[in-house]
Amino acid sequence: MSITPARELLPRRASFRPQEPIAIEVRSEVAPGIARVFHLGDIVAEIDWHGGDLLLPMLAEGGYGVELGDLTTAIEIAADPRQRLRYGFVASYAPDKDIADVTDTVRRLHLSGVQFYDWAYRHADLLGGGESYRDALDQPIALTTVRALVGAVQQAGSRALGYAAVYAVGPKEWDRWQHQALVTATGTPYGLGDFLFILDPAAPDWLAHFTAGLSASTAALGFDGYHLDQYGYPKRARRADGVAVDVGASFVTLIEAVRAALPEAHLVFNNVNDFPTRRTAAIRQDAVYIEPWAPQLTLQHLADTVTRARAFGDGKPVVMAAYQHIYDSAPVDAADRATALTMATLHSHCATQLLAGEADRLLCDPYYVRNHKMGPTTAALLKRWYDFLVAHDELLMPSELTDVTNSHAGAYNNDIDVSYPSAELSETAVAGKVWRRIVADNNRLIVHLINLVSQTDTLWDAARAKPADPGRATLRFRLSGTRPPRVRVADPDGLGRLVEVPVQVEGDFAAAELPRLTVWQLLVIET
Repeated sequence: MSITPARELLPRRASFRPQEPIAIEVRSEVAPGIARVFHLGDIVAEIDWHGGDLLLPMLAEGGYGVELGDLTTAIEIAADPRQRLRYGFVASYAPDKDIADVTDTVRRLHLSGVQFYDWAYRHADLLGGGESYRDALDQPIALTTVRALVGAVQQAGSRALGYAAVYAVGPKEWDRWQHQALVTATGTPYGLGDFLFILDPAAPDWLAHFTAGLSASTAALGFDGYHLDQYGYPKRARRADGVAVDVGASFVTLIEAVRAALPEAHLVFNNVNDFPTRRTAAIRQDAVYIEPWAPQLTLQHLADTVTRARAFGDGKPVVMAAYQHIYDSAPVDAADRATALTMATLHSHCATQLLAGEADRLLCDPYYVRNHKMGPTTAALLKRWYDFLVAHDELLMPSELTDVTNSHAGAYNNDIDVSYPSAELSETAVAGKVWRRIVADNNRLIVHLINLVSQTDTLWDAARAKPADPGRATLRFRLSGTRPPRVRVADPDGLGRLVEVPVQVEGDFAAAELPRLTVWQLLVIET
């Protein structure tokens, strides 16, 4: 069953630059009508559309929602594409690959970066296979396909980042590099099974070889940058010559060497299980990317890891490679609910998730070739939520957003809170409750409400129950002036944009009744 909608609005680019023409493809038979462009729920443009591409007027930087009849999409206008990373992937490069559906995914989900996973001939010999070869795990690779995908991703307004493992050497190359091996206390080389061996990433001869390979790949294939991968171990080891190695420090040396060799490249380093994020987050790469594993198993673990990453990252976008293995073992609807709660957690904490890619695939395994084919309900979920993410970007992603829950909520503060007739609130992710978070943004307060009422635990990669109805909530907040503030509510599974709710003044306080909560609700209070 195809996941491609029969009728849809599809932006020509995943992200538009200022002053760049903004065009949206209108697919299939759509009746002429008035298209409306919304910025945070307010109409900023109306276009009388009669056919062809929907052409929008020039817009200021930011995220926008677009509606034409019952069809919706979102667009981003951004001068600096490095400020955001909505990350996707490709993992197949056969000679006869059809790339059109891949670029549709990039456009549909507004993916601003695409990881080209395992495109190379060998981990330590990136271009050694010629124009066509089988990779180290016997997958067919045609560099003509890689080039075509790179060009198509770039044409779609995104970035193509080639995968490169920073310290992995296969058996055929091992003789050349085993003098730089990282070994255990008993002298056994560290490795990934018997498939790869691990060496000191900061060894000078390896650095010269590795950066030369990246430079040659950029020239040959046109990559915008690289996804620099590691495996999370060892943290400390001996080198084959007996020298003690602090591997976190070696990673810093390597990233800085790659930056020096490729000063314009977009670089993303993988901090496996949050190692060594504190050291790598602030140096000259372009995102704080973390691949969580046990013991980071709960929604609260994800939230806490993102919070640390933002503190270390000096304003860089934060991405979690939270693979939803649950699709391989649970019914689709239960797995979709797990994905929705994962996205709600990450998006409400100023982070994104690496999950979708290819034409119709989800990541459910760290070996990206072993992915999951998504069905129509999952595809529709991702489209709604990614549109919501882009259209509400300035409420979700800026680095200056500040969590003020502890200083505003609860009886002691009595400044702002929400109450439900049949559910309790929590400042953290607690099963059986509504998880409430309050964020300050200049003269706005942003409230996130995540529904965990029907859940018996808060694992992010587990089948989730249908959300229970906690009843109609009441928002109550202290007034700071004589005029009541404007209150608006949005839900990615509802209308998808902010709508105003009536506010009643009660002395020094004001109150508003909220729409029913499904999975995640976003409230905006403009003071």
